[in-house]
Amino acid sequence: MINLNKKIYVAGHRGLVGSAIIRNLKKKGYKNIITVERKNLDLTNQIKVLNFLKKKKPNFMYIAAAKVGGVLSNLRNKADFITENLLIQTNLIHGAYLSGIKELIFLGSSCVYPKNCKQPIKEDYLLSGKLEETNDAYAIAKIAGIKMCESYNEQYNTNYKCLMPTNTFGPNDRYDNLNSHFFPALIKKVHALKNNNKDHLVLWGNGKSKRELIYVDDLADACVFFMNKKTKSSLINIGSGKDYSIKYYAELILKLIIKNKKVKIKYDRSKPNGVFRKVMNVTLAKSYGWEAKADLKNSILNTYQSFLKQIKK
Repeated sequence: MINLNKKIYVAGHRGLVGSAIIRNLKKKGYKNIITVERKNLDLTNQIKVLNFLKKKKPNFMYIAAAKVGGVLSNLRNKADFITENLLIQTNLIHGAYLSGIKELIFLGSSCVYPKNCKQPIKEDYLLSGKLEETNDAYAIAKIAGIKMCESYNEQYNTNYKCLMPTNTFGPNDRYDNLNSHFFPALIKKVHALKNNNKDHLVLWGNGKSKRELIYVDDLADACVFFMNKKTKSSLINIGSGKDYSIKYYAELILKLIIKNKKVKIKYDRSKPNGVFRKVMNVTLAKSYGWEAKADLKNSILNTYQSFLKQIKK
């Protein structure tokens, strides 16, 4: 039976995924959601995290807090990405164990899988090959989080699940040039074209790389679904199972956002393409009864409306 009064701590509640989890929890009637502002709790400080968890005593925890960024940021700041993420997730996972929290969900990323692994990507492809170099520091930190959860489950009989989402987008995303991922960066570029004299959109690489997207509300729905689902596996892929080229996404966004202006697409081949194709095998998630439902076009329009609100602040 689902307990709507359980105390649930969402780490990273201001971010893209964390804020969506809170929306979903509230929509489903959960009444006891714990959050704390970054200025009041430094998640890289082990003692402060442990004291917070022992004081609040949540029954369940979502680890959606992480240092994230786009390709350039990952390339330039590898030390920051690996160090901060290792500290945050270690403090939260170990703190959960020491505080008696038996259940949590750790949010990872599809970048934990090898650069050239077979497609669609299955959960058991983890650690089967070399990682993509552009974000390997971030990926290694996330892999450590997965292995930490698995190890605690084996040794301490905890129920720590790891959900691996594909490229996520939606309201409350990051749109700054250095830290945004490819999709919010596209939204921002296309919006800029509406109000300037340029007639072309510049894409990194050749535009042929294929990416799978998942709308953040779908991911949040998966997080709440698997909070209440018994699973044999602790590692579960979350995605739509559909991938399209960067060029396709650019053309679709142009069509939806700019209706009265003809725009050409040009390619900056001096910039990296990243992995050629990345799409998740979501058979395991579907076998438990969950699958993505959001319509891509409506999700893009909702995201754009959220972007407009953010830039007005």
